[in-house]
Amino acid sequence: MIAKAKSISHGINALNYITGVSANKKHPEKIFHICDNFLPPGIDPLGIWNSVRLDSMSRPRMKNNLIRIEISPAPEHTRNFTPDNWKQLWQDFVTEFDRQEMRDKKGRQLSPRTNLAGSKSTVWLHLESDSGIPHLHAVVSRLDENGNINNDRNIHLRAQRAAERIARKRGWQTAANIHDINRQSVSRDCLDVLSKMGEWSLDDYFTRLEAKGYDVKVRTDEKGVIRGYILKKGNARFKASELGKGRNLMASKLEGTWNKLRPNQERQTKADSRESDIRPDYTSYRPDTRRVEFEHESNSYTRFIPEKVMQVFDDEFDSREMDNWADLMNEACYHFAVAMSYMAFLNAPAHVSGGGGTSNNDLPRKRDNMEEEIARARRCAAAARSKIGIVRRKGIRR
Repeated sequence: MIAKAKSISHGINALNYITGVSANKKHPEKIFHICDNFLPPGIDPLGIWNSVRLDSMSRPRMKNNLIRIEISPAPEHTRNFTPDNWKQLWQDFVTEFDRQEMRDKKGRQLSPRTNLAGSKSTVWLHLESDSGIPHLHAVVSRLDENGNINNDRNIHLRAQRAAERIARKRGWQTAANIHDINRQSVSRDCLDVLSKMGEWSLDDYFTRLEAKGYDVKVRTDEKGVIRGYILKKGNARFKASELGKGRNLMASKLEGTWNKLRPNQERQTKADSRESDIRPDYTSYRPDTRRVEFEHESNSYTRFIPEKVMQVFDDEFDSREMDNWADLMNEACYHFAVAMSYMAFLNAPAHVSGGGGTSNNDLPRKRDNMEEEIARARRCAAAARSKIGIVRRKGIRR
């Protein structure tokens, strides 16, 4: 499931587009009204626009007075959807969108919760796209009915995270999972091309990829030296830096990767294989794992943590009860990644174990020496709670 959001000033154009009034829409008969919020029935796009502009007069400094949102689930998930099902999907999205509060690593608020649920909006279903994928378009007022502005900082991230949460709750594949599955397939194609090259040639590498159906976009510096490349296939695009392992398919590392794939490197390849058996690789998507993004020391990391571990964290840190549940989740995921030796580049703090001190030398190196994942997850949750503390929502008692 994919979702996009952006604050805009060209409101009447957006309203004409999503309602099918625009001349750019060749098949307006394939556009259906789903629901409105705080709008009179039967109102046309111009009426909606005038209503929003009238409200916005109280906030003359607000340049963008509308939020444009697109929601596109995978077609197999909505094949039997009724209008009520689409309306429920929109309402679920708004709930997850409004629930988010953006904070930095020190707990300072970057962006408060929005109130799309309490704002004027109109939602339409489009079935006329070239891809044939049904998707929702919505326009929401930046000003809610209480006169408060819906903050648009990192609004695209709010939409992405809301879509990810809905997909997980409904058991759907998320856009991130689909991208990672495709990324693994592209990486295998690149390695296959390299393994079949008798001599090293960057041009030959790109030519062979094009023969596999990829569109190769090369980036060069002022001297004409290739510094990077992007592979495109259909609507998907992949930077070289996100392919392979350890960025080993970047332009600067390709020749070294090719050398490692040669027959005289078989011994090293077997050694790498044995190492991967000892230390599981959670840098790529696998069944029953969840894509998790967390921060540590101003750096962001993405890992795929077992779903059963994330369920422990979800149970421990209830977003309905705790104001700082996102920070607690971040800290717990970081501890788990370190404790299970999934990220060798992070140093384990003394409180990771949830008990006595733990040093890097004490971290488990073999899977048969690791503590059972659920038990470790509970300790990591306790460590996060001990370090950060719990800030409960107003009105919630212990």
